[in-house]
Amino acid sequence: MRVAVCVCHGFETSPSHLRAHIIFGDTQGHKLKQEKPMASNQIGPVARAWYKWKALRLPWRKRFLVGYDLQGNTYWEFRLTRGAESNERWRRIVKYPRSTHYSSVKVSPQWHQWLRHTREDPPSIEEQHSDVLRRVRMQKLAAEADARWEAKPRVMEAPQAAPAPLLSPATARPLQQDAESSEQTDTVSKKIKEDAEKKDDPWAKAKARAPGETWQPTAWIPTAAKKR
Repeated sequence: MRVAVCVCHGFETSPSHLRAHIIFGDTQGHKLKQEKPMASNQIGPVARAWYKWKALRLPWRKRFLVGYDLQGNTYWEFRLTRGAESNERWRRIVKYPRSTHYSSVKVSPQWHQWLRHTREDPPSIEEQHSDVLRRVRMQKLAAEADARWEAKPRVMEAPQAAPAPLLSPATARPLQQDAESSEQTDTVSKKIKEDAEKKDDPWAKAKARAPGETWQPTAWIPTAAKKR
C-alpha cells in the first residue's frame, strides 16, 4: 500500500513527504468533477473483516484504522510509541491503492479536515454519499442558472428588427412607380434651386462687371529683330 501522510508535527521522510504534498496540493483547490465512488456494498466480506480487525485498538498496536472513503483510500491514526499511557499526540495518515497515480489521488473535504485535526470525528459513509449527491445537485442547478442567464437578452445588444414581409407583384409595382416619381420630383426641384441660386448670386454679377476678371496671362513670344 502506498502511504501519504498529514500530521500535526510534520510529514514523514521522503517519499511520503512528496506524496503528502501532492495530495494536499491537489485537494485544497479541488474542483467538482464526475467521480466514480466506491460504494460500501462493493467491499467484500474479507475486506470488511480485515477493516474491523485493523480498527481494533489493541494495546500492542501503534497504528489503527479509522475509516475509508468512496475512492478506496483508507485513513489511519498512529503514534511512534506504544502503550495507552503515552502522552504523544496521535498522527493521521491516508493510504491509497497502488494502482492510483500520485496526481490522481483525491481526498474529500471532510477527510481533509480530519487529517488536519480540524475535525474530531471521521466522516461516515452516509455523510460522504450525501456530500456527493449535494455536489451533483449543485452542478445541475449551476448549469440551469447558466442556461437561463444565456437566454436573457444582453443590455448592450441592439434589439433585432423583424424581417420585412415579402410583397406580391401587384403591390410592388405601385411602390416602384411612386419611388420613380419621387426621384424625378427631387431632380426637378434640385435643378430649380440651382438656377435660382445662380440668378440671385451678387458676387457673380460683380465679377461680370469688372474688366480684369476675365483676363488671363499668356505666354511671352519674342518678335524677330528688324534688319538694318
